[in-house]
Parts: sequence; C-alpha cells; structure tokens
Amino acid sequence: MRGKGMTYETGFVRNGRSSRPSFEPEVVRRELAIIRDDLHCTAVHLVGGDPERLDLAAQWAAELGLEVWFSPYPLDATEDEMLALFADCATRAERLRAGGANVVFVTGVELSVMVHGFIPGADTNERLGWLFADPDGRAERIAEVSKRLDVFLDTAVRLVRQHFYGPVTYAAIQYEQLDWSRFDFVTMELIRSAAVADIFQAGVRTLVSQGKPVAITGFGTATWRGAGDVAPRSLEVVEYDPETGDPVRLDGEYERDEAGQAAYVRELLEIFDAEGVDSAFVFLFALCNYPHRPDGEPRLDLDLASFGMVKVLEHGSGTAYPGLNWEPKEVFAAVAEHYSR
Repeated sequence: MRGKGMTYETGFVRNGRSSRPSFEPEVVRRELAIIRDDLHCTAVHLVGGDPERLDLAAQWAAELGLEVWFSPYPLDATEDEMLALFADCATRAERLRAGGANVVFVTGVELSVMVHGFIPGADTNERLGWLFADPDGRAERIAEVSKRLDVFLDTAVRLVRQHFYGPVTYAAIQYEQLDWSRFDFVTMELIRSAAVADIFQAGVRTLVSQGKPVAITGFGTATWRGAGDVAPRSLEVVEYDPETGDPVRLDGEYERDEAGQAAYVRELLEIFDAEGVDSAFVFLFALCNYPHRPDGEPRLDLDLASFGMVKVLEHGSGTAYPGLNWEPKEVFAAVAEHYSR
C-alpha cells in the first residue's frame, strides 16, 4: 500500500461535549510522532468535530512528514451545520496544503447514519433500525437514502472545492450508493464480520478493479473475545448514559482477547496489500473515553469494547511510554510489524 495509515481522534463532538476533554499539544505531538516512528505509518486520518483541534493536529502531523487526511466528523448535525463545518475545515486544510503538506480532504464519514436528515431517527441506533429492521422495502429505503445523501454530497463537494484545491473524498458505508466521479478516492468504511468473511477479499478486489484509487477507513475490532465475528457491531456490548450518550459499562462480562484483535487487523492489512488498496487507515489509535479498568468491576473495563491500538488508563502513566496515559495492546505490535515491511 502507498498509504500506511492510522486514524487519530481529536475529539468527537455531540451536543457541545467532546469525547476527548483534554487536548494537550505536547501529548498530541508525541502521539503523532509515535504513529510515524513506532507504528511506521506514512499517513494519518484525523477525525473530530472541532476545527481548531483538527487544524492543530494536522499542522503537527504535516511537520512530521505524514500525509494528512483532514476529516471533520459531524455528529447529529443538520445540513447547514455540516456545510459550515466543511467550509471552515476546507479553508484550514488548504492553508496546510498550500504550505507544502500532502493533504486529502474527507467530506464526512458515514453521514447517512451519523447526522440528521437522511434517515428518520434521533440517533444512530434508531436510524439503522429503521433502515434494516424490516426486510420488506429495504432495497427501496436504501436507494432513497443514498439518493438524498448523493444530492447533499454534490452540494458539499462543490463547496469544499471552492476552498480546497487538493484531492477530496468521502468515507462511505457499504450500502451507500454514490456517484464516485466527483471524488479523487473511493473511500469505504470496510469492516469484515464472520457473515461476509468468505466474500470479503473478493469484495475488496472488486472495489480496486473499478480503476480509481481505493482507501479503506474504519476497519478494526474490539478487544473482547469473539468481537471480530461481529466487528461492525462489536461496540454494541456497551451501555450508554441516555442523557449524555457517554459509555457507562458493558452489558455483561467479556474475556479480553488482545491476540484475537491483533490477528483480525493483521489479516485485513494483508488482504488490502494483496488486492492493491492505495491506502488503509486502522481504526484507531485510541478511544479516549473507553478507559481500561483492570482492577474493578469487569463490566466497567470499557477498553474491552475499544478498537484502540492502546488501552487508555484513567490515572497515571503507562510504562512503555512514560508520561502518556496508555499502554500498547498486542494489535499495536501487529500493525507496527506489518507497516515496517
């Protein structure tokens, strides 16, 4: 692959609250350097809802020589709010690109389920339920949702290209049927579950055969045993606060399986390499609001549901990288080994 990538969260913003309350410049710079030097990445997919944070992280990543995929990530936003966010971020991304950095602008991720207006429902679960629960008319519902999204993306991309003159893409869910001619990359959130394991590699091959460079984002799995079998749904073992949406506890007791998480990510990277994918971005370096709690109630160890390469500690620093509040998981070493080839 040309782009050996990692997704890095700058903070998902919902209802004015960030999933990453602390954003310390020295920590972010150091983590991005670790992504380059120890994980051997050449590109980073920066996601989040705060334009200022995205801008700062992008500048630091560019200084390290990483290719920057600048990715504003609206949650439960309206169309007008999204367009304002994209225009702001596109202006910032262009300043960086004009200064000599390699920058790709990502015009949203999984928008049909992440924001208002395309599918009925107050949140992601309600939207997916409406779309998939009843098989009768499902194909028609998917087609209508895709049409609405495609119309919006036409407007959004025209707006982005008024401010940003580099390559542009969108990170799509597999069912979203889009006109990719307006984009420079076909970018898919492509996660393998047991149900599609036998056709997954052929599906990747079909994507690549269409001729446009393919990027894969959003792939990975949680750290509980068996998560890889239901990988797109492996976060569903979490119970959330109904008012804030914050993760609270797991819905049962689960066994830690770092080796299984590592094997899953390694297998997908090998498939993407073999089939000629241009760039792949492992999801993700850390989920800051899913802390590792090894000594308490097992259901409170939210890291078991995290896709992160590292397990985030609530207190103190780790030993592998003193001063940083996390420890690498086995998947960290697996990604580093693959990307170092």
